[in-house]
Amino acid sequence: MSVFLGRQPILDRNHNLVAFELLFRQEEAEESARITNDLSASANVIVNAYGKFGIHNVLGQQRGFINADPDLIMSDIISLLPNKHIVLEVKESASITPAFLERCAKLKQKGYQFALDNIVSINDKVKRLLPLVSVVKVDVLTLDENELTALVTELKRWPVLLLALKVENEDQESRCRKLGFEMFQGYYFAKPEVMSVKRADPGKMHLMKLSSLLIKNGQDDSNLQAIEMEFKRQPGLSYNLLRMVNTSVDGLPQKINSIRHAIQLMGSKQLHKWIQLLLYTSSHTEDSTSDSIAQNAVARGKLMELIATIERPYEKNYQERAYMVGILSQLDELLGIEMQQIVDRLGISEDMSQALLARQGRLGQALKLIEAKEKGEIHSIYAILDELDFLSLHDLLDFETQAMLWVQETNETIN
Repeated sequence: MSVFLGRQPILDRNHNLVAFELLFRQEEAEESARITNDLSASANVIVNAYGKFGIHNVLGQQRGFINADPDLIMSDIISLLPNKHIVLEVKESASITPAFLERCAKLKQKGYQFALDNIVSINDKVKRLLPLVSVVKVDVLTLDENELTALVTELKRWPVLLLALKVENEDQESRCRKLGFEMFQGYYFAKPEVMSVKRADPGKMHLMKLSSLLIKNGQDDSNLQAIEMEFKRQPGLSYNLLRMVNTSVDGLPQKINSIRHAIQLMGSKQLHKWIQLLLYTSSHTEDSTSDSIAQNAVARGKLMELIATIERPYEKNYQERAYMVGILSQLDELLGIEMQQIVDRLGISEDMSQALLARQGRLGQALKLIEAKEKGEIHSIYAILDELDFLSLHDLLDFETQAMLWVQETNETIN
């Protein structure tokens, strides 16, 4: 199964790309989507853009316009979105309460930008929102020439940029340019592109348990080990965590070397908001093939950790890096993308990168040993054991049993 994300270019008067509108999509060939829950659709767009694709891969250096449901605006989840990346689109049909307006004003003070979407006339609700927005998206397809001219004349009383929405031909563009529109979006320039990536979501039970742990111990790190353990059970969730940390934390002081390190960088408060967001989007269980791959990756991680513990019994950081190499080692198969792309997207240490890409270094040798054992390649197993020189075949078999039992026990605790 795959996840999808739509994006449609937004151009300036010289046809330069200045932004994308990010759109909820459920199918690859879908030009538009039937949305039954605005909050769920917005949550899907955010999770996919940041956690699945990586916001820089989606937007490059441009901004992204995202439909912002009133519930999303009012929630703490909004703070997960760095203000430098996105423009929040609001509609005049939304619940325009004093609390909503106050919330928008506070977000604007923090650097968030707003756009007013699908405007065809000015009413009291629009007038209350105009002081808060930077961009007004006018539905030019709905309006005749006189209506459009009158609306633009009135909008020019406010310090906003005008975006011509649903431009479908050259005449419409020419008319809008003469009226002073600064930005353009529509089928005349480009239809929405649908991006896709293979799905690797955690189950809802894992997310609910994480949410419970974070609510109970959100203000301290006393339960960090239990939170870390939940991530260790889910390769896809761990991958998304690393992606989210790389997006949210600017100027990382060092390479991420463990799941615990990523959790600490994100912080329990932000982590809980992200888990809440994932709960809005997780409504399925993985198919048996994906689940089998994920379970094997978890077993690899534990086996890598046990091997690393024998090699360097007092170096916890090395043991954690070994675990991460194990659970990340099958993400190319799980996500359907090249391992080079995965490594490029994650801020992991050099020895982890070498292990995942080329099976080089001590971690790479250990991973190569596990893969040889999975394939039953006896000669390779003995050759690698000789190279490692600290591990016997008996140790390997014993650790493999321990890893399998550990995976079974951790699954039983969630089920």
